[in-house]
Amino acid sequence: MMKQNLQPLFSLPLLLFFLSHCTRISAQGPAASPNPVPAADAPAPPGPTNVTKILEKSGNFNLLIRLLKTTQVDTQLYSQLNDSNSRLTILAPTDAAFSKLKTGVLNSLTDSQKVELLQFHLLPDFLSISNFQTLSNPVRTQAGDGFEYPLNITTSGNSVNITTGLVNTSISGTVYSDNQLAIYQLDSVLQPYGIFAPKPLPPAPAPSPEKAKHKKKASEDSPVAAVKSAAGSVVCDLSRNGLVSIGVAVVFVAVMVL
Repeated sequence: MMKQNLQPLFSLPLLLFFLSHCTRISAQGPAASPNPVPAADAPAPPGPTNVTKILEKSGNFNLLIRLLKTTQVDTQLYSQLNDSNSRLTILAPTDAAFSKLKTGVLNSLTDSQKVELLQFHLLPDFLSISNFQTLSNPVRTQAGDGFEYPLNITTSGNSVNITTGLVNTSISGTVYSDNQLAIYQLDSVLQPYGIFAPKPLPPAPAPSPEKAKHKKKASEDSPVAAVKSAAGSVVCDLSRNGLVSIGVAVVFVAVMVL
C-alpha cells in the first residue's frame, strides 16, 4: 500500500522539471543560420520600348520589320524612345498593304529613299485617336517638307482618313499605345510624291515692281550708261562744230566774190 501511494509523489516533480526545461528552450527560439540567404534584388526597370518586338508580337508586319532592320531605322527608333521626352506615332502598313505596290517597286528604291519612305510613316508626337482631329494640314512627318512629302489627315467620328495625293487610306486598328508611343495599322503604304512621282520645283516668284524700278535705275547709273551718254554728247558737239565751220566757209566765199 505504501509503494502505490509514493509513485504519484515522485512523478509530479519530474513533470514540473520537464515542463520548465521545455519552456526555456522555446523562449530561446531557433538558432540563427550561419550563412543567411541574401535578399532578392529588386527587378530592373523596364528598358526602352522596342518597336520591332511589338510588331513581331502583333504579327502581319513582316515586311515592315524587315525594312526597318535593313535600313537600321529600328536602331534609330530604339535610341529615340530611350529619351523619355521623345514621343512618336507610327503608321504601320501591313504585309497586305505592301503587296499592293507594283512588283519590284520596293526593291528599285535606293537606300536613302527607303529611309525616307519609313520616315514618311513617322509622326514626331504621340497621338491618340482623338488627337488626330486637332492636327493642321499638311501634317509634319519625319520625312521632310510638305511639298515633296505632303500628308493630309481628316477625321470623321472615330475614323481617321489619310491622303498623300497618290494614296487614300485610313487607320484600320490600334497595334500599341501608351503615353510615349502609338502604333496604328494601315491597309495601304503611304506613297509620297518625292519618291513615287517627283514634282518639278515651283518657279521663282517674279520681282516686285518696286524692285524692278530700282534695278532699272541702277542700270542707268552703271559705267556703261555713263560712257554711252558721254559718247552722245561728243557726237552732238562735233555736229554743232561742223555746222559752224560750214557756215563760216560760206560767208567767206561770198565776201570774196563780192
